[in-house]
Amino acid sequence: MNKLLGLLLVLLFLNCQGQKSKINGVSFVAAPQEITITAVDPVVKLNANWAAVMPYGFVKKTDSPEVIFNIERQWWGERREGAKKTIALLNAKKIQVMLKPQLWVWQGEFTGLIAMKSESDWIAFEKSYRKFIMLYAELAKKMDVPLLCIGTELEKFVQQRPKYWNQLIDDIKKVYKGELTYAENWDQYRNTAIWDKLDYIGVDAYFPVTDKQSPTISEFKEGWQKHKVNLQDFSDKHQKPILFTEYGYRSVHYTGKRPWDASRSENDINLEAQKNALAAIHHEFWQEDWFAGGFLWKWFHNHNEAGGNNNNRFTIQNKPAEDLIRQLYSSNK
Repeated sequence: MNKLLGLLLVLLFLNCQGQKSKINGVSFVAAPQEITITAVDPVVKLNANWAAVMPYGFVKKTDSPEVIFNIERQWWGERREGAKKTIALLNAKKIQVMLKPQLWVWQGEFTGLIAMKSESDWIAFEKSYRKFIMLYAELAKKMDVPLLCIGTELEKFVQQRPKYWNQLIDDIKKVYKGELTYAENWDQYRNTAIWDKLDYIGVDAYFPVTDKQSPTISEFKEGWQKHKVNLQDFSDKHQKPILFTEYGYRSVHYTGKRPWDASRSENDINLEAQKNALAAIHHEFWQEDWFAGGFLWKWFHNHNEAGGNNNNRFTIQNKPAEDLIRQLYSSNK
């Protein structure tokens, strides 16, 4: 009887998710100066229906107990006023928004390593992070944002301080009534204990899928199989949809080997590998009922100057992959 009830609940969950449109999103990079509606037009032309808006807070070191945010030294798009205006511009073009406040550690250290050295520092850092997130939870309420991401790749913080995170989620829900997610790295999402309090299991999907220099679509798809099984099993276990809070590939050789690699090398441009990788991930996931969609990393406001065939970074702008995503986002709704 219990097994039958469990099966019915899973089927009900999958059916409900199947009724939602897929999130065909872009990660809209915070702009240095104020933007106008013309910055949103290329997002519309891409057939995207969602965008992640990403204001930032800064931490001096991975053990510094203060988040510095919403100050004049930051770029316009990294502050509350910039996030508010960017949301309004996207909404004016009928693009839905995931508000995704993020941390950046000076010198580019990985945010997953943020951890305090004493209990007093933990308490100070938690108070600071709470102020940061609640500022944007209140903005999400004010702007009727449908989805709020409460953190990005904070594995040590989340794993070591579960009581804090459970209370933070409860406090956010008192202010903000939309849907919630958290963005965890591809190798840590199964070690995160807060999914049952959220609406989506957020995964930054930089899974290693192939060691080849310039893989075919089939080779990329083959490399996805074990990860896909694990993701579906995890979705079934928690009865929550998987959302790729970030996904993407650089236009570079070996792009499927270490997809998270953001090193500054400008060598080994490979536009075909990026295109094949994106075709494969869409073929594998966008038709699955347990999969909600994803936000492509990353999209710049100054479209005409962004990307291009001599650029090996993550953006697809002005590369062959842009036409591919335009087609896929048109069909994967």
